[in-house]
Amino acid sequence: MADIPNISYDDVDHLMSWKLVMNAISNGHTHPKGDVADSFVRRGGDTLLTRSAWIEGLGVVVKAATVIPKNNPSIDGGVMLMNDTTGALDAVIDFHLITKWKTVGDSLLAASILARSNSKRLVIMGAGTVARNLIDAYRSLFPEINISIWNRTIPKAEALARELNCDVAHDLAEAISQADIVSCATMSTTPVLRGEWLPAGCHVDLIGAYRPEMREADDAAIISGTLFVDSRDTTVSHIGELRDPISRGIISADSVKADYYDLASGKFSRNSDSEITIFKNGGGAHLDLMVANAALNAWKQSRI
Repeated sequence: MADIPNISYDDVDHLMSWKLVMNAISNGHTHPKGDVADSFVRRGGDTLLTRSAWIEGLGVVVKAATVIPKNNPSIDGGVMLMNDTTGALDAVIDFHLITKWKTVGDSLLAASILARSNSKRLVIMGAGTVARNLIDAYRSLFPEINISIWNRTIPKAEALARELNCDVAHDLAEAISQADIVSCATMSTTPVLRGEWLPAGCHVDLIGAYRPEMREADDAAIISGTLFVDSRDTTVSHIGELRDPISRGIISADSVKADYYDLASGKFSRNSDSEITIFKNGGGAHLDLMVANAALNAWKQSRI
């Protein structure tokens, strides 16, 4: 075990960039589709989520996450990266490092393709760690963008807005009606985003829901535009955002136009400036594998 890298957050975070991560995810989808599996263990409102993936040519990853909402931070865990050929452990990598760059990099790649290039107004729903990273990421993609933050606990939104020079969305419906991009990063189990608020041409980025019973967007939002996902295999049947309306006949699995494996064909794209695009970030383990490889490579380069 002594020769296996144990890579901490501080070892690599400063070596990463949103462009590097977007490229890692995009390039990762040129490999054969990997096998991905999730498992859930629950204790009341707490969850142990274990995600694993094996992609030919990239390797194997196992990521275990504990989600305990009353804690701060509420999410913790670890990531093991294993060799594609030998199966041997290549590295143990800080959970928060991989989660930070994977979760937001996933959404940023979609926005780089689906959001209008002249987008000026972003509304972020949620004021936690993901929201903080979204602010940095979206500013890297849209340097002139104006960002408003909404949170059910307004003082939390106000504190983050003061710290990072953003506005506060006191009237959520009004803020969204003027938005070019809406990014939802909440832990809500019931919809907080309503379709009637969405303006033409808006790009919607749905991050928070990760369990079958979780929703961030209502039915009207889901049917208001064209649906995209990072992976059909980890979203359509697994996450309430799509699974729930599919089960009730509001949409079908075929309502999803494309996922990242359609990047090469050009199918993962908007049709017009007036089209509403809706992206569900499922954050599957195959993405953790792609980002973990990028992190390990960055660590190796720093030691040359």
